[in-house]
Amino acid sequence: MITTDIIIIGAGPTGLFAVFEAGLLKLKCHLIDALPQPGGQCSEIYPKKPIYDIPAYPEILAGDLTDKLMEQCKQFEPGFTLGERAETIEKKEDGTFIVTTNKGTKHHAPVVAIASGLGSFEPRKPLLDNITDFEDKGVEYIIKEPEIYRNKNVVIAGGGDSALDWVIFLADVAKSVTLVHRRNEFRGHLDSVEKVQELKNQGKINLITPAEITAIVGNDKVQALEITKKDEAPFNLETDHFIPLFGLSPKLGPIANWGLDIEKNAIKVNNALDYQTNIPGIFAIGDGNIYPGKLKLILCGFHEATLMCQAAYQIINPGKRYVLKYTTVAGVDGFDGTRKEAPKSVVKTID
Repeated sequence: MITTDIIIIGAGPTGLFAVFEAGLLKLKCHLIDALPQPGGQCSEIYPKKPIYDIPAYPEILAGDLTDKLMEQCKQFEPGFTLGERAETIEKKEDGTFIVTTNKGTKHHAPVVAIASGLGSFEPRKPLLDNITDFEDKGVEYIIKEPEIYRNKNVVIAGGGDSALDWVIFLADVAKSVTLVHRRNEFRGHLDSVEKVQELKNQGKINLITPAEITAIVGNDKVQALEITKKDEAPFNLETDHFIPLFGLSPKLGPIANWGLDIEKNAIKVNNALDYQTNIPGIFAIGDGNIYPGKLKLILCGFHEATLMCQAAYQIINPGKRYVLKYTTVAGVDGFDGTRKEAPKSVVKTID
């Protein structure tokens, strides 16, 4: 059994930053995530997409943000159980918790922080009878490594930002890129729509609208797609890859059965104090929680993680006073939860 101070369910940006904040209080963390690597959506869904609202970074790629957070928290030596989903939680008589994964790995701690974002994600799949037969055989719902499409023929279906962004990106990577959308109008940002139109005018991509993919043709892998345009007969287009980008459906998964108060597919918390749930000792931080005025921003998740760690310290060390010091004065190694001499102007005592 893995024993730690705080079990963090979810290794996305909020969970990783919680490791750092807990480390300042000399609390150990162990993270559980169903994905095979840390980073959550940032590493799994859009590692190459820029984020613009992280303080001090006018622009940072989602994958790079994960790398920076990992670098920041590694000094506190967090543990990881990756590629396993938190399945059950049991509260012991002493108030501590045991979290067991779908593979039977057990974790024991006095505090649990759910930082699982919107939960597990399932792609919205087009209604094609045989699409599951071609998954990972030319059908991909998420672009993880763009290089696999180099010098290949690619068909993307969709009309939102993700579809437009990847069409623009892959135009310089793939042998050919075709965008199929059921309408002439797109839901993405105007700037992206204009870039796609410009690429079409330059002959760098193919644009087929209004149209839908109505069948997949192939044996062991995708060889062609049947495309049906409005009021026209279907035709086949040869391709190596079919990428339907119709969005993802979030699901809380097993967490929904843990006795937590759920509202609108999110976990209700007390934001007036510390983001604790209706079960003492279990917190929810990041996109997966809900409270009045909630904003689903990474920045807000960082704030929630900080306050959660302060409350976790009191649970783990009941009655013990600690001094909140600024890292500009104490550095990182100076945080141990005990009173030390420091200029009064930069010390706040919390009871």
